[in-house]
Amino acid sequence: MQSLKRLVTSRHRDSLIRLKRNLSSLPINSSAGDLQNQVLVEGKASSRVAILNRPSSLNALNTNIGARLHELYASWEDDPNIGFVVMKGSGRAFCAGGDIVALYHLINEGKIEKCKGFFRTLYSFIYHLGTYLKPHVSILNGITMGGGAGISIPGTFRLATDRTVFATPETQIGFHPDAGASFHLSRLPGHLGEYLGLTGAKLSGAEMVSCGLATHYSNTDKLPLIEEELGNLVTDDPSVIESCLEKYSDAVYPEKISALHRLVFSYRRPYFCYWL
Repeated sequence: MQSLKRLVTSRHRDSLIRLKRNLSSLPINSSAGDLQNQVLVEGKASSRVAILNRPSSLNALNTNIGARLHELYASWEDDPNIGFVVMKGSGRAFCAGGDIVALYHLINEGKIEKCKGFFRTLYSFIYHLGTYLKPHVSILNGITMGGGAGISIPGTFRLATDRTVFATPETQIGFHPDAGASFHLSRLPGHLGEYLGLTGAKLSGAEMVSCGLATHYSNTDKLPLIEEELGNLVTDDPSVIESCLEKYSDAVYPEKISALHRLVFSYRRPYFCYWL
């Protein structure tokens, strides 16, 4: 227990140091209000909800959002009154990935250090999430691409819906799948990871849960019930949270035209695929 406390304290201190360094690279016209408004927070009985709030940009990630998430998650991890964390997006996207338009302008303006600051901040948060000490639920209701996968898949639970559209489309702009993609894509069955990484092909929510990228699937009309029940939970037990998600889960299968059928021999059971 003492070693765990020392680990949390050390990580919290390191997170704050990185946060201060990255905040210094924010645009001059950024304010504390801008920083906070891009990630909204809802306090629940024993949890916190982080809401990505750039709907006009499909909640694309920038240095502001990365720094704010880092700050919030570090403080929540060290708070004994918070049992678990939920992340979702506002509007029609969970998160469309990194804000490549902003990066493009920074590069053209010669602000390379600010570009480095963006990647440093985002990658640090993804690592923090992948080693987070509390259960984490990502509600992937809408577009979930690139960095959007990076800030959700490392967490404990990923809830896909009938509105989920997943992809790692970086190769289509001459880049490579990043934000932790080499970790989760390489662990998909068969050669599905290579296929997704090289082609940028899209997956539906049903396909995500069939191949393991998502842990649960529910139709969108059930989300208010799921969020309400999660908000009422007083727990830090992953099995309790999982039971809540399973209570509202729907059985789904990939469509006949799905690329998974070219790679998979799938028994007619929800959530499980058996690969040749």
